[in-house]
Formats: sequence, C-alpha cells, structure tokens
Amino acid sequence: MMGKVIVVTSGKGGVGKTTVTANLGVALALTGKRVLMIDTDTGLRNLDVLLGFEDRALYDVIDVLEENASTEDAFIEHDVYKSLYMLPASQTRDKEELELESFKNFCDEQKKRFDYILIDCPAGIEYGFKCALYPADEAIIVSVPDKGAIRDADRVAGIIEAEYPGVKETHLLVNRLIPELADNGKTAGAEETLVTVSVKLIGVVPEDPRVLINAYDSRLCVTDRHSLAGKAIKNIARRINGEEVKLLKLKKIRLFKKKYR
Repeated sequence: MMGKVIVVTSGKGGVGKTTVTANLGVALALTGKRVLMIDTDTGLRNLDVLLGFEDRALYDVIDVLEENASTEDAFIEHDVYKSLYMLPASQTRDKEELELESFKNFCDEQKKRFDYILIDCPAGIEYGFKCALYPADEAIIVSVPDKGAIRDADRVAGIIEAEYPGVKETHLLVNRLIPELADNGKTAGAEETLVTVSVKLIGVVPEDPRVLINAYDSRLCVTDRHSLAGKAIKNIARRINGEEVKLLKLKKIRLFKKKYR
C-alpha cells in the first residue's frame, strides 16, 4: 500500500506550522509508522533545528533532486525514533531551483518507502507554497484564532480547492487556542474559525507554555506526558491514521488568573 504526502501549510507566518510538523512527525512515528519529513522553506529552514538536526544537515532536498547526493546520504535518521527521517531545505539556493515535476516524482517514489511524507510548507502563497502543494495528497492548514490568520487560512483553502485537484482532503488545525479568551469572546474559538475556513477540523491544539519549555531543551511536546499541546497533536496523529478520537476538553484550562474585559 502506497504512503500519503501531507503538506502542512498556512496563509500567515508565525502560527506554529513548523512546530506542528515536527511534533506530528514524531507522533506518527510513535504509532509505528514510517515517516519522512521534508522542509521546503528554502533559505529559512527551521525544521532541522526543532528536531535537533542542525549539525547533521549536510545535504538538502535540491541536492537530492539534482542527484548531487543520494537519499542515504541526505536523509537524517532520528536517533530515538528509527522510523523517522528528515530531508532539510537548502539555505543557500533560490526557491525556483526546487523544480516542480522533479519534486513530485521524488515524493511519488518515496511513497513506496514511507507511510507518511510530511512537507513543511513556507508561509504565504508564493512559489514555495506551489512546490509544497504540487505532490500533496492531503493538506493540513494551520491557523491561530485571530482574524488575520483565519482570513489567510480561508484564502489558502480556496486556492487548494481551485488549483490543486490532487489534494483529495484538506483539514484545519486550530493552534494555540486559549479557551478562556475564546469563551469570553476575546479571540475566535475553534467553531468560529471552522465556519470561516469551511474545511474539516482535524484538531485543536491549546496554548501551552510547555511547548516553549521543551523546545528550549531541544525536545518536542509530544514526548512530554504533561503537555496538553502534545496530547492534542498525538490525537491528531491518531486521526490521520483513521481512528475516531474526540477533541480534548479544554474548558477547564485557565492560563490567566486575571479576567479580561
């Protein structure tokens, strides 16, 4: 059975897309799946940093496509999760050097080896976005619950539907939700975001200081049993695997003692 290519994208930068990609890759590997993560953010790669691979990134995706490096040399295997691999983006090449057809053919070939290929897409809708979407079977749009991010997420959903028929399913992931603020009408909630973006909801990840705490120690929140964000992303991984998993109950989470007026 062939694997799936899932692109993790967003309209707006700073919504936690790369953090979601890194944690989701580990979460899927924890379920026993073979996972390849590909960073396509040419010039501004960060996925390797989150995974602690920055000193091991000798080759990049363009090197592989141009046959200057083999996959055996370029793929970075995780030290702990042996079914998890990563292919970095280039920091020195131009975005246009990531050629569309070559990249799609490469991803199609890797679907024979991996259950999931996660593509970390650059923010925005320029050429890097086009490259990341071109080989994708499914898309996860990450948005935080603010008006600008929601509008941009809706725009991305519309582009995917209109221009990428190969993407058979598109999902929404609401990230960094603070239930107290959403309940008080100070930010959008998951339901309001879902109504605007109008694609299937795959999960809601709460704001969680343990994400930053773990990242500072080069760890991911899905490996922290006390992290609510980690639990939410693990549940998303289970949904990707086809399980029916209820959303976390977040109403009792209070990150602020002060009431907002």
